[in-house]
Amino acid sequence: MQVDRRLIPAAVVCGIALGFLDFVWIKFLPYPFADLGNSSAVWAVAAFAFGYRVRSGQARAALGAAVLLVVAVPSYYLAAALIQHDAVAVLWAPSSLLWMFFGIIAGALFGAAGVWARMSGWRQRVGVALPSAVLFAEAAVQARRIGDPNYDNPLWLVVLRAALGLLVILLTVRSTRQRAIVLGVALLLAVVGFAAFSVAGFG
Repeated sequence: MQVDRRLIPAAVVCGIALGFLDFVWIKFLPYPFADLGNSSAVWAVAAFAFGYRVRSGQARAALGAAVLLVVAVPSYYLAAALIQHDAVAVLWAPSSLLWMFFGIIAGALFGAAGVWARMSGWRQRVGVALPSAVLFAEAAVQARRIGDPNYDNPLWLVVLRAALGLLVILLTVRSTRQRAIVLGVALLLAVVGFAAFSVAGFG
């Protein structure tokens, strides 16, 4: 696979920006919007957006999006060290390495989905549906926490994630009929995503 020389530098720059801006978002925006910075689904959508925008092959987009998410992890913790003086050692802590591992998987999957979203037929439907599905799945995780006194008003978190999932479909699909089909696919995939979140311990 021959990689565009601009792809990896672009992925690194975008990863640095994602990690840094994500921490700033959490630090300075009010609840419930700040909570979106803690959303793994939002990072997956960022990988999708990278794959959608680079107009490259599926494998190249997957590689670039994986690099983006991997770089975003230490960038996030570096921002935390610079802004609120967290320990720098967390950059190479086991938890950070685990997030980088998840970044490789999610980046490859959602980066490729971004390319599929520009195709036609079932690939387009699945490609567009995936980022919405992960947002819907995370919304379902939050919905399960409603009524739990350990969580502060998760209903708003459900609404925000569901709204973002719908927005992705509205922005990437033009016809009403296709939007309805993609929404149905996204809801089906969200069931799988919810199960994956639960197995991974996010639920």
